[in-house]
Amino acid sequence: MAELTAGRLLTSWQLDVPALLLVVVLGGLYGWGVLRVRVKGESWSPARTVAFTVLGLGALVVATMSALAVYDHVLFWPAAVQNILLDLLAPLGLALGDPLRLAAEALPEPAAARLRRTMAGRVVRLLTFPLVSTALVLATELTIYFTPYFGTALRVGWLHELMYLHLLAAGCLFVVPVLTREETLPAWCTHPVRAALVFMDGVIDAIPGVVVMTHGTLIAGAWYLHHHPSWSPDVRHDQQIGGGAMLSIAELVALPFLLTILFQWARAERVQTAALDRHLDEQQAAMVPAPTPSIPSAPSAPSAERVRPWWETEKNEVAARIRRQHGDQ
Repeated sequence: MAELTAGRLLTSWQLDVPALLLVVVLGGLYGWGVLRVRVKGESWSPARTVAFTVLGLGALVVATMSALAVYDHVLFWPAAVQNILLDLLAPLGLALGDPLRLAAEALPEPAAARLRRTMAGRVVRLLTFPLVSTALVLATELTIYFTPYFGTALRVGWLHELMYLHLLAAGCLFVVPVLTREETLPAWCTHPVRAALVFMDGVIDAIPGVVVMTHGTLIAGAWYLHHHPSWSPDVRHDQQIGGGAMLSIAELVALPFLLTILFQWARAERVQTAALDRHLDEQQAAMVPAPTPSIPSAPSAPSAERVRPWWETEKNEVAARIRRQHGDQ
């Protein structure tokens, strides 16, 4: 193969039919959902659409069809960058697009209800439990690099495509619920807890890069030694470059992920405060001074409905969030 230069890194592309079909299907479904929402007279944030298409689908295209895919069979570092884009950057972009909420708003009510029941089911709750999903991402990376998985995928085309899908799915199991699906998370997983989990995930995501960079044994060494081009760096140095790239990208992606959680936290606090103020104002306006009785009488017991907090009786998103924070299911 021709030497990988800066120019070829930008201009070398190849077609990956399964990846292209996935991009077309996901993009088509998302576009259909946006149109359905607008037909209903509702709005959908253009920023979410841009994040889904440019950052999410764009990262998927770059990982599977750019020069990274052209050279991943002769150099280790492009394959390492591919994998970290698929299990970190692409899931972040897809989650910022909030596709599950879009589906719930675009689908007819029976289908939307089935979707909500599925997302609240035991299997989804288990797989998206923060500690479980974090462990799955870490286990996926370590399994790929420190078992015959990766070396076999370089030889077998369909397994290589399955590895792409495996990485993308593992990343989405952690990122999507933390950013968009509070219903699938435990009641204790409030915004401060999620911020701590994202910080911890950033530390854990650095582990595969550090291990790959410092590992004494070559990963898929037989393959890369056999296909090692004369113009490339030493195979061991190539692996160190790949590990360093994994570490750098993982830490760079963790920063916007954490900032997004902090932004959502601040917005949720503003919404909750505004709702509390509005309810207090409504209750104060509804209070009518009781007439002074001519003969004192024993005070009647307050009704249960008057002493219950408003969030226990109201049925809206803010009340549901407060109930979750108080441990109510």
